Amino acid sequence: MTDFFGDTDPGSDTGLFEAPAAESEPEPLTSVPRSAPTSHPGAPLAVRMRPAALSEVVGQQHLLAPGAPLRRLVEGSGASSVLLYGPPGTGKTTLASLISGATGRKFEALSALSAGVKEVRGVIELARRRLLQGEQTVLFIDEVHRFSKTQQDALLAAVENRIVLLVAATTENPSFSVVSPLLSRSLVLQLQSLTSDDIRVVIERARADERGLGGSVEIADDALEHLVRLAAGDARRALTALEAAAGTALDRTDERPALLDLETVESSVDKAAVRYDRDGDQHYDVISAFIKSIRGSDVDAALHYLARMITAGEDPRFIARRLVVHASEDIGMADPTALQTATAAAQAVQLIGMPEARLALAQATIHLATAPKSGAVIAALGAAMADVAGGKAGLVPPHLRDGHYAGAAQLGNAVGYKYPHDHADGVLPQQYPPDELVGVDYYEPTTHGAEREISGRVGKLRRIVRGR
Repeated sequence: MTDFFGDTDPGSDTGLFEAPAAESEPEPLTSVPRSAPTSHPGAPLAVRMRPAALSEVVGQQHLLAPGAPLRRLVEGSGASSVLLYGPPGTGKTTLASLISGATGRKFEALSALSAGVKEVRGVIELARRRLLQGEQTVLFIDEVHRFSKTQQDALLAAVENRIVLLVAATTENPSFSVVSPLLSRSLVLQLQSLTSDDIRVVIERARADERGLGGSVEIADDALEHLVRLAAGDARRALTALEAAAGTALDRTDERPALLDLETVESSVDKAAVRYDRDGDQHYDVISAFIKSIRGSDVDAALHYLARMITAGEDPRFIARRLVVHASEDIGMADPTALQTATAAAQAVQLIGMPEARLALAQATIHLATAPKSGAVIAALGAAMADVAGGKAGLVPPHLRDGHYAGAAQLGNAVGYKYPHDHADGVLPQQYPPDELVGVDYYEPTTHGAEREISGRVGKLRRIVRGR
């Protein structure tokens, strides 16, 4: 869960979520971006609804629990520099602004997209002069991963000596994008995307609050769910869509409150709602059609159902799990690399998240749909388990039992075991199953894909091992 506002817009002159401008003071030696003014009634809804206090922050509880480092900073009792790492729109600039306002610290913001070493040194010099007057400066740097090594190195002494309290924001893993000396001098705090429930709270607050829509609209349930899906964990995106849709609804009628329905949202944001209930029949119908399309080798149908799930906001981990299962259930040894691809896609979902991980899901879907198919793995395991359940679980042959303890040989355990690697071919005649199952075949490879070669090999291996 996360706070619901994000990074400064590098295309604008002022940051969306920076603190009010400080009182007049000597300008630094170089031109440094100043704080944004207090939002006005004509400002975007996302700006008007930005949290002004910790109590207004939605989510991010894993970082804002009592005693947690980020909460201590926001409350003014912490003194560590921090690197805020998370997806766009997760509140990095808002939290920096709250930190600066906690004890009246001065707030300066730089964007790595436009600032250079000269600007960094200008802010540090200004902070040094303030420190002589007993005032501390919070320096917020957006997109810090875009700073060069030289630019990042320019911050080191000021951070180490606490001339500035650095709050840096990045959407990239700081372990790879931030120089080690700066990394070691800062706390790294990972922000997470908002949950659907968090987005609903944000939308309802904006709908009712006087800073927002002031109750001028009522939102239909299906329209609300569509806004939540559109947000994809980013409340700024949700509020932008809400503002556009609310404007359309208010223009269409003089009634107050105006009804904001699904059709209005769709027409306002130019994106149709996908009829898909993650808790209802459609959830199961679509995933069933997805897997059956892969099993049937219809790659285009499989991609269609994948797109429906992604667009509707289905949990990508759920999709990934089904791909991993399908790789063994319906492909198996016909293409052993299918499981590797599906597993890699599942790992990509965990490592990078959406929306980028959708490409890995699509790649896995294409691989599995176009791969040769075989149900031999699930059939083999099912037959073996059926025998075990039916009581066919005899004693382990003595020569296969564990012989790594005193007295094992006296019991006959491991006596007579033939070590396959002592044979030139690495395989030799020897009984492996219990007596009741000698000669039983479970795995029946098909002639599809890689199993065509495996089929001949399995037959030869069985003949050798069984001494035929």
